[in-house]
Amino acid sequence: MPHNRIRSRRQPFEIAVLLAAPPCGFFLILLDVRPQSVTLAMPPPLQAGWETGLIVGGLVGLSGILWPGRLSTGLGIELAALLLLGSITGMYAVAIAAISGAQGVAAISFVVAVSAGSFWRSAQILLDLRHLARASREIGTELPNGEAA
Repeated sequence: MPHNRIRSRRQPFEIAVLLAAPPCGFFLILLDVRPQSVTLAMPPPLQAGWETGLIVGGLVGLSGILWPGRLSTGLGIELAALLLLGSITGMYAVAIAAISGAQGVAAISFVVAVSAGSFWRSAQILLDLRHLARASREIGTELPNGEAA
């Protein structure tokens, strides 16, 4: 049987971003402030979704990493959060680029790096979930309701 190596769920940069996202979203909402790029480039419903996405993405991602149950469930929760985080940081990068242009190249670079990192980790998780499913089929593990994995 081939050796399955699941990547660690304790990624320091990922955890740092997931820890920073909820306070950022909360402060944007509580203080009723937004970056000028967001205010000018996004309509109000999209702004609210962006702020909420920061909160939800961070909290859900952390809960997936700390999930005490099945590894596959925790990875799936983490995957959903990282896809959300990658999308909303990508939206923010587009807003910065639309408003700041070349002057925003430093900010755009860092925000795009967060988005790319989120999607990169998502791809790793997808591969890990695929390995888990294959290993489960190989050893004939049955799911609680009697279906094979």
